[in-house]
Amino acid sequence: MTFATWVTLLGACLIISFTPGAGAINTMSNSLAVGHGRAIWGILGQQVALVIHLLIVAAGLGVVVANSRPAFDAIRYAGAAYLVYLGIRQFSSAPTAAANDPRAEAESAGSMLRRGFWVNLLNPKAIVFFLAFIPGFVRPDLPLLHQYTVICLTILGVDVTVMWLFFAGIARGFRRFTEGERGQRILGRVFGCLFVAVGIMLVLV
Repeated sequence: MTFATWVTLLGACLIISFTPGAGAINTMSNSLAVGHGRAIWGILGQQVALVIHLLIVAAGLGVVVANSRPAFDAIRYAGAAYLVYLGIRQFSSAPTAAANDPRAEAESAGSMLRRGFWVNLLNPKAIVFFLAFIPGFVRPDLPLLHQYTVICLTILGVDVTVMWLFFAGIARGFRRFTEGERGQRILGRVFGCLFVAVGIMLVLV
């Protein structure tokens, strides 16, 4: 991969990562709930799902998913249902006494990792998008492993940076609103509605 091609890839990855979606909502929600630092666990879970999407596309299975309506719909509806479930749980969650209350940081790193993983994995449109996106940066006459490695590291590096420094950072600015129960309840309902809205969009759009 030439440097010019990589710069183009980098620019495309930045545009993709800055586009709000379920991953961004999950990251901001985690940052508000457990703090900017610990929000990295949910972000890492999302990256594991992206690696699996890339592997699916590289192996050619993405074409099967994209061209099989039942397979696509099965993943799509499962993803939508999971996002709606997260939204309802977020909407109805009970506020803690304060944002720095120890109970507010009770969720384990493993739990955030798993949730981030499923949020990104159950999105068949990511596979379809990668099918349209990645071939433009791959030259069949050159070693594929090296090219896919560069693409993978670039996508993950950009996504982690944008999610942690931008989306989690934005949420950090709202942490003062979670110092009281009313603020926690309002933000919980806002993010709950956002999860549900993204889930509905996944089905309808």
